[in-house]
Amino acid sequence: MSSKFMEILGPNALNGGLPIKGNGRGGLCIRCSVSLSTDGSVTGVRPWKTSDARLVLEDGSVWRAKSFGASGTQVGEVVFNTSLTGYQEILTDPSYAGQFVLMTNPHIGNTGVNPVDEESAQCFLAGLVIKSLSICTSNWQFTETLENFLAKRNIMGIYDVDTRAITCRLRQDGSLIGVLSTEVLKTDEELLEMARNWDIVGVDLISSVSCDAPYNWLDKTDAAWEFKATGGHPESFHVVAYDFGVKHNILRRLASYGCKITVVPSKWPASETLKMNPDGVLFSNGPGDPSAVPYAVETVKEILGKVPVFGICMGHQLLGQALGGKTFKMKFGHHGGNHPVRDLRNGRVDISSQNHNYAVDPASLPEGVEVTHINLNDGSCAGLAFPAQKMMSLQYHPEASPGPHDSDTVFKEFVDMMKQNKQAS
Repeated sequence: MSSKFMEILGPNALNGGLPIKGNGRGGLCIRCSVSLSTDGSVTGVRPWKTSDARLVLEDGSVWRAKSFGASGTQVGEVVFNTSLTGYQEILTDPSYAGQFVLMTNPHIGNTGVNPVDEESAQCFLAGLVIKSLSICTSNWQFTETLENFLAKRNIMGIYDVDTRAITCRLRQDGSLIGVLSTEVLKTDEELLEMARNWDIVGVDLISSVSCDAPYNWLDKTDAAWEFKATGGHPESFHVVAYDFGVKHNILRRLASYGCKITVVPSKWPASETLKMNPDGVLFSNGPGDPSAVPYAVETVKEILGKVPVFGICMGHQLLGQALGGKTFKMKFGHHGGNHPVRDLRNGRVDISSQNHNYAVDPASLPEGVEVTHINLNDGSCAGLAFPAQKMMSLQYHPEASPGPHDSDTVFKEFVDMMKQNKQAS
């Protein structure tokens, strides 16, 4: 029989990738060529994408999905992030190395991607899992789509999967290892075996995300986005920042508070840092298990007490270990921009951006170490101070990228600590 054409009206048909034309009524239509065989069955190209990917979890569950970005097979730890915005900052946060990030916000991709919002020069996460991939992009800054962004960086993504059900499973069973694959020749059993034979615990992940050599950081927060109170500090303080996977906006916030910053690799010797005679040292955020990087703990030990230090996330955990405390892996970690944290020193509650799978056990810390902040969701330690050792730390991201800027004043606290130490010396 001869071919005939069907017209599918409305913007929901745009995902088919077929020629689009106006329908004369202010709408859009897609022409889909459909052939009828002799037995009456319909053959041809569907105007929508069918499932071509799988997420296989170590518990044996298989989740069918549609792929975008890169193709292939990738293994990683599945974690969920509750942020409503900021997916580009999440994608470029080195702290997600080795992990599949599942976004609980169902609609992702509508603002596209732009070079301004990147937190590092590349993506380190293993993959992205979302419910709905936006079929259009609208934002005054965007330069490319999320799909193109991931494809260029060889990062796998899947959509049209029940992210709510997977999140409930992770909350019940804890973080799970999974395998993403678009390869039809690999069986579910083969992918399951890959998941069960892979582990992220005890793996040094910060070496692969750190810089290769020291460099100076000069950029401040752009004036259009600056929100700190005017006045600032007329003095300039030299900070050495250990790059365990540092986010660009942490460095920008420090620079905005009057700091000159030298960024050094994760394995940079403490002796070389002390030779620089810095006013303070920052131990940055980073991915993975703090117990897997004993060299970093030793570096922290050698510097602790000699100059003021500030630890963020991984840096906080390394400081905890350097003080003799213990860290432990959380059930499913904290990932999102809506975590309430109480400052126990004054009762103030901040909404914070968090991304970590490990926490410090406060009961294991020596006398003199003060727990300054707690996470109000589960009571876990979210901040430490040890005045005798010129130390402060936070188990979350105060730089507001993405997330609220409630905690930005901690950068001023660090600057004040350096100022007091300089005056006392």
